[in-house]
Amino acid sequence: MLTVDTADATLDSGARSTAAGVAAMRGEIGVTVTSRIEDVEAVWRDLTAGSIESPGQSYDFIRLWVANRQVPQAEQLYVVGRIDGEPVALLPLHRKRVHGLPVLTWFPGANAGCYAPIADYDRLAALGSEGRCRLWTAMTDQLSGADVVYLRSIPVTVGGHEGLFDELGATLAVETLYRSQYASWEECDRLQRSKSRRKHDRQQGDRLSAMGEVGFEELRNGGDTDCAIEVMFRQRSARFKAMGIRDTFVHDRLIDFYHDAARAGSGVDVRLHVLRLNGDIVAVRYNIVHNDRMFCLISSMSDDPAIQNGSPGKQCLLRVMQTVFDEGISVFDMGSGFTDEKRHWCNVQAPLRQHYVGLTLQGAVIVKAHRLFQQTRAAIKANPQLKAAVRSLRQLFDRATGAAAPGPAEKSE
Repeated sequence: MLTVDTADATLDSGARSTAAGVAAMRGEIGVTVTSRIEDVEAVWRDLTAGSIESPGQSYDFIRLWVANRQVPQAEQLYVVGRIDGEPVALLPLHRKRVHGLPVLTWFPGANAGCYAPIADYDRLAALGSEGRCRLWTAMTDQLSGADVVYLRSIPVTVGGHEGLFDELGATLAVETLYRSQYASWEECDRLQRSKSRRKHDRQQGDRLSAMGEVGFEELRNGGDTDCAIEVMFRQRSARFKAMGIRDTFVHDRLIDFYHDAARAGSGVDVRLHVLRLNGDIVAVRYNIVHNDRMFCLISSMSDDPAIQNGSPGKQCLLRVMQTVFDEGISVFDMGSGFTDEKRHWCNVQAPLRQHYVGLTLQGAVIVKAHRLFQQTRAAIKANPQLKAAVRSLRQLFDRATGAAAPGPAEKSE
């Protein structure tokens, strides 16, 4: 483990006298760097004892991810920033190669709705813009072995504070996170459902009930989760195939991870919401809970056209909404990307930004290129014609190269 005192690491000699006064008010900055996740467990758990913005901030989720994906210790980096010896921020980073380029980034990639540095947000806010700039600079100055730090999907507002990460590299706004935040089902029902919406939900429910016996259940760690998870991924695969989308769960060999997380003793609080018709699973939602927050990572429903007429996915979600807020959940995170279910149920929209820190001259070039790529990608996704054309080209390429079949992907990807 490397320990560095970086109180004046970002200042030239002419500014040190001024910095001394600032340091006296805001404290001395120190940075520790390790490649062992166990070394930061106590700090990590302390900083996330309250709420988190994403499962990607959960110690147990990342510990399990690193183990399941067999990420080499040399590719792991955990950077802790301290003020007067007290931990204030933690960056858990994966050193990997993307298209041959060395990059430091979050561990799970696009497998959670958002990410953020693990931090004492009140203390970060108290530092002010200049103090936060010094802290982030001190922490990123200790990074090596990569050209760029790429931190995707960071909320603009965390812990009731806006702009705590403004000073963390260059930023680009490209996504929105959707959440349902209510004190009870009664409040949610009153604010989100109109008379016509209730009628529509009831009609869908009647159509599903006309097909047979409808049952809804919640499965937790150690329960009979294997069957539900397998059905969920089969349903997702069928959906991906119909839409011409790459099945990342199969191609990247991720399914075992979600099984492992649902095991008893995993440390990750998994809740599976399952809707059955005549005993058969027709819809599944895979959630992770941390204190009073629930995060939906994956949802699926039957691809049988006859069953889809009863909207099993929407009926499953309706039953989730009717139960979770009265069982202690106050924030239900449904992830990024606009969908009908988010339009119907989410009353909070949180802007997300990509953050970039160039560590080398080549890294600075990569940052500019990737920001342009992200802007172009967002424009394509917003244009149905362009989106369809790009998807067709992707399918053609996959067929021509054989990329449609899962390959022996490395666990550290």
